[in-house]
Amino acid sequence: MNQLLDLLRREARCSNAELAARLGESEDKVGAQIEAWERDGTIRGYQAMIDPARDGDDDVTAFIEVRLTPERGGGFDRLARRIARFEQVTSCYLISGSYDLLVMVDGRDLLAVAGFVSEKLSTVEGVISTATHFRLKSYKEKGFLFGESDEANRLPVTP
Repeated sequence: MNQLLDLLRREARCSNAELAARLGESEDKVGAQIEAWERDGTIRGYQAMIDPARDGDDDVTAFIEVRLTPERGGGFDRLARRIARFEQVTSCYLISGSYDLLVMVDGRDLLAVAGFVSEKLSTVEGVISTATHFRLKSYKEKGFLFGESDEANRLPVTP
């Protein structure tokens, strides 16, 4: 049923009948599997993928690298969950490399994000440092390409 999850990731609006037809399964079996995944938390929700250049919203998105002091007996989990609960945070990941967390934040403008970092995020006990990067343009997200197709913009190849 991994194929079913892959289809739902790309096309969550498909009906159970359409999903079943694509997979060669019965509609009842597909529906029962989806319901089971919704009950056990495998499927956490459904969202539309919106092109930020076309949505008319001037909000900014920031990617914030966060260094933490791990806690005895809990590592980074308690701090990461505390940070993830802030309403401005849209995603929060434990990452490898120089920083411990990657936190994605949406704000109405640069000052709102700066205020979040200085007044909320950096004041959390255990946060050592942050580095903030702002999204300038989106090309691809969750497998969806934004903007014009590459084929339309290719230069002709000459020998």
